[in-house]
Amino acid sequence: MANVTLVVCGGIAAYKACEVMRGLQKAGCDVRVAMTQDATRFVGEATFRALSHHEVVTSLYGMHETAIPHVEAADFADLVLVVPATANVMAKLACGIADDAATATILAAHSDVLVAPAMNVNMWRNPATQANVALLRERGIRFVMPASGELACGYVGEGKLAPVEDIVAAALDLLGKAEGVGDAEGKGTGEKDAALAGKNIVVTAGPTHEAIDPVRYIANASTGKMGYAIAREAACRGAHVTLVSGPTALEAPEDVRRVDVVSAAQMHEAALAAFEGADAAICAAAVADYTPKAPADHKLKKTAERLDRIELVETADILRDLSARKGGRVVVGFAAETDDLLAHARQKIARKGCDLIVANDVSRADSTFGSDTDRVAFVYPDRVEQMETLPLERVAAELLDRLGTLLGEVR
Repeated sequence: MANVTLVVCGGIAAYKACEVMRGLQKAGCDVRVAMTQDATRFVGEATFRALSHHEVVTSLYGMHETAIPHVEAADFADLVLVVPATANVMAKLACGIADDAATATILAAHSDVLVAPAMNVNMWRNPATQANVALLRERGIRFVMPASGELACGYVGEGKLAPVEDIVAAALDLLGKAEGVGDAEGKGTGEKDAALAGKNIVVTAGPTHEAIDPVRYIANASTGKMGYAIAREAACRGAHVTLVSGPTALEAPEDVRRVDVVSAAQMHEAALAAFEGADAAICAAAVADYTPKAPADHKLKKTAERLDRIELVETADILRDLSARKGGRVVVGFAAETDDLLAHARQKIARKGCDLIVANDVSRADSTFGSDTDRVAFVYPDRVEQMETLPLERVAAELLDRLGTLLGEVR
């Protein structure tokens, strides 16, 4: 059983720390809690005591179990996890200040420290905060970077606490507890990867919209989550990433160049152009196989122009055309199937000529479009590696581990 000391700071996202704790406990972790005094104004000490079944460290003094609670909490931990990390606490850590139980626990830590910041967008963007984050990363502290979106203060932008499942997945990855991990050297925590650092990688993501008329289109249920997770993880590993994205509601990952497209034809053009200077391509997008032959230039009225038949033509095959141009480079495709998953994936890799197919059964609730998990199989020309159900971030990490191996083989 892995031990986690959860440090909770005083921000509106403090209540999310309860959900993080439950996620870790479900994975078999023993979790103890240290809190700043400000954190107790958002979530009561009694809540964490009840959830953890341990005394909560809120002061350097007066605990029944030990006279040195911050050292005890640090010694207990295989991982110290800070959720949410405020700008103030990160500034203290950068300066080595330990003036309360929470910061003293972090300073006394001799295990990995994982920090999940959350704050107002302007506080996050402030040069002082960014300098503190950079300094802490140089010292080996890991981060689950904040998301963009509508904040509790009413602003919109970066600073929103990362999704609970992302924080739990990153913590479990550091603890080596994620199910289905191929080997102990798997990445997935934003660490630089010698196999990918400096490489140029093209990732396609999301659906395409094929116009019937100016207001109607043919599409599918893809959300783009998988492709965006891959792009984010590749950038964290030091790759230069071009993300060719169909229409989605997702924010572009940090340090990723996003090229927005709508149709399959536009994605084909953008992907081939980006691949000219790339080392690898990962085709995670769910591209429409067919498009209307003659889309109308005006909204069709059902009273005069009934839509009882639409003539379709095949779209250009992005995966096949990239594979035909790859030479010594690596191309990875995806296969979303509802039946005979492995048989269809084997046929696809032979037909397209790519190096690897990531096959997932979208008829499963834990592996369908829009899910935060996937149960994939990595299908090579000569073998199959079946994974268990994993968070999308872990699937991305596993895929990029394999991409690094493939890039090494074609040097």
